[in-house]
Amino acid sequence: MQKRSARNCVHHDTGILLRCCIAALALAAGPVAAQSLSKLDQDRGRTMLAQVRSDVEKHYYDPTFRGLDLAARFSAADQRIRQASTIEEIFASVAQVVLELNDSHTYFVPPALTVQVKYGWQMQMVGDSCFVTQVTQGSDAAGQGLRAGDVVISVNGQSPTRKTLWKLLYLYHLLRPQPGLRVLVRSPGEEPRQIDIAAKVRQTSRVIDLTGADGGTDLWILIREAEKEAREQWALYNEIGETVLTWKLAVFDDYDRSVEAGIKRARGRQALILDLRGNGGGDESALLALVGSFFKTDVAIGNLRRRSGAEPLKAKGSGDKAYLGKLVVLVDSESGSASEVFARTIQITRRGTVIGDRTAGAVMRSRTFGHLAGQERAIYYATSVADATVTLSDGGTLEGEGVTPDELLLPSSQDITAGRDPVLSRAAALVGVAITAEEAGRLTRQP
Repeated sequence: MQKRSARNCVHHDTGILLRCCIAALALAAGPVAAQSLSKLDQDRGRTMLAQVRSDVEKHYYDPTFRGLDLAARFSAADQRIRQASTIEEIFASVAQVVLELNDSHTYFVPPALTVQVKYGWQMQMVGDSCFVTQVTQGSDAAGQGLRAGDVVISVNGQSPTRKTLWKLLYLYHLLRPQPGLRVLVRSPGEEPRQIDIAAKVRQTSRVIDLTGADGGTDLWILIREAEKEAREQWALYNEIGETVLTWKLAVFDDYDRSVEAGIKRARGRQALILDLRGNGGGDESALLALVGSFFKTDVAIGNLRRRSGAEPLKAKGSGDKAYLGKLVVLVDSESGSASEVFARTIQITRRGTVIGDRTAGAVMRSRTFGHLAGQERAIYYATSVADATVTLSDGGTLEGEGVTPDELLLPSSQDITAGRDPVLSRAAALVGVAITAEEAGRLTRQP
C-alpha cells in the first residue's frame, strides 16, 4: 500500500514487494555479460548507498530499525562496494543492507542494467505449489516444450515456495539477469524433466539521454514503455447476463479514476464480481475510495502505526451512491498490499464473500523515493521505505500471513493448461449465474 507524496516517483507498489537473498547469488548461473566497473561506477554506487541510507533513517516506521545496528551494516556495505568488481555486486550490496530489515515494503530499486532480458515464461504460486502460468509464443521456452500448467520444481537448483519465490524474481529480473535458466518441471502424469531455457537478451542504454541530442531516442523509448505499462493496467469489464458485472482491477491507481469508473458501471447490477487476482496493491487513496464505495456510512479499516504514533485508517462512506448489491472478491497469491486490506475488510464487515487462494501477506504502508545520478544524462534508482505498519479493525495484521479466503479454491494444473477459470465460475454461481470454467477463462483473458 503506497502513500503518495511530492517526493514519490511515479511507481506502483507491486504488493509482492520483492526481496533478495544475497546468498542465492552464489548459487546462480553466471549473469548476462557482467558489467565491469569504472571509478565513476564505484563512486555512484557509494552515492546510491548513502542516499538509500538517508531515506531509511528519515522515514522507516520503526526508529529502532527492528533492533539492527544500521550504521554498522551500511558501513559494511560501503566496504563491499569499495571491493566490488562488477556493477551487479554494487547493486547486490545496496540491496542486501536494506533487505536485512526484512519487511515486504522496504527494498532497493536498482538502475536498469545495460541488457534487457525476457525469459519467455512466467510462474506463480498456486496454493503451496509453483506453476508455469504463461509461455510466450515463439520463445525458446515454448520451443523447449515448457507448458502452462507445468509444476516448477526448481530454477537453477532453487525450489520456489511462497517464502522464496521473491528471491528468484528479484534476483533474476533486477539484480542478476541470466542468459538462460535451468528449470526442472513436471507435467501432469509425467516424470520430471530438466530444460535449459535461453532468454531473449537485448542491449540497452543504462544512461538515459534527456537532452534530445540522440534525436529523442531515449525519450521515445520511455514514452513507449509507459504506454505499454498503462495498457497492461487497464481495467477489464465483462457482463454475465443482465444482472452481473465482472471487474478485473489490475492496480489501485487514483490517477485514472478507475475506482469511480468501475462503481459507475456496477450501479444497477444485482451483483459485482471484483477480481483482484494479480493486483499487487497501489495507491492508498484509491483503496479508501474503493472500500467507501460499498458502504453508506464511514468504515473503520484499522490503524497505521508510524514513528509519531498511531493514526486511524478510515474510508468515507458513499451515502445513497454506495453500491449495495451482492459482492464477491477474487484473490490469489499475487494479490498484495491494498488488495489484501480491501479483501480482509470485506470479510470483517461481512459485506461480501472472498474466494480464491491465500494472498501474498505483504501489507505495510510505504513511500517510494526516486533519485537520479547525473543531470541531463541520468541513471534512475529508488528506495521503497515502509513508513507505517497496518493493523486491521479486528486487531489482526496481514504482513507475512495474508488473507485466507472464505472459500479456498485453487485452479488445477489441467485448468491452467486449458485456460479454464474455476474461481470465476464459482463466483458466478454464488451470485446466481451459471457459467462453465471454460467460459469464465475466456472472459478473463486480456484482449
